Amino acid sequence: MSKKNTFETKLARLEEIVNLLDSETIALEESAKLFEEGVALSKELSEKLSEVKFKVEALKQKGADLILEPFDKAEDKE
Repeated sequence: MSKKNTFETKLARLEEIVNLLDSETIALEESAKLFEEGVALSKELSEKLSEVKFKVEALKQKGADLILEPFDKAEDKE
């Protein structure tokens, strides 16, 4: 995956957009474009977080379903 498409890079860009919009030094049209980009990035990041949350929950459930057994079953029979 290229660095441009990483979660962290997208998050940093979103933070940059927020700071630019807070600065009040850009034109209205530029603000609208930045806002649109920010909304798109926010959606992508939210979807990725949901995907990761789902995977973590699935792994947690899988771990809870594991049954612990002795490493060497032969020792239990003696």
